[in-house]
Amino acid sequence: MHIELLRDASRDFPALDAPSEVTSLRVWHCKYRTLADLARMPNVEGLVVATYPDTTLEPLRHLRSLRYLSLLHIPKVSALDPLAELVSVQVLSISTLPSWDASGRVTEVESLRPLAKLPQMRHLELFGVRPPDQSLRDLEACPSLETLRVSKYPDPEVERFRRVSAATNDPAPEPWF
Repeated sequence: MHIELLRDASRDFPALDAPSEVTSLRVWHCKYRTLADLARMPNVEGLVVATYPDTTLEPLRHLRSLRYLSLLHIPKVSALDPLAELVSVQVLSISTLPSWDASGRVTEVESLRPLAKLPQMRHLELFGVRPPDQSLRDLEACPSLETLRVSKYPDPEVERFRRVSAATNDPAPEPWF
């Protein structure tokens, strides 16, 4: 079952009758205080969130069936560690708002190392999301990475990564839901 939650002004995530039946979910610029209720949806395979409210990615840690994850605007998040638990993820896109991109603002994360632990990740997009050292070196350990698209990284670093990696600059697949 697919659920669309679009620009909901409620502060609380809605109660769902059968959360275990949800296989895909879009949470688009809603005003929820937290997405902790995602933990009640173990069968979600596709998730798109615009304006992530939590300070950590902990609410996503238990989504072990997740194959597609897109996070747009994660301004309060600084650590990607919980994503290392998402062993089924094949497509991961994390980005800032387009207005941030235009103004040069970035979301700084501690490290990209947790992403290298995703054994099935084939497509990765990091737009305006980078570690303090602005390096892609941690991603060299990604065993299945086929495509990588980034913005707000130094050109020499992107070129260096392209030389040592087989990952192309092709876009990630769009969600199927």
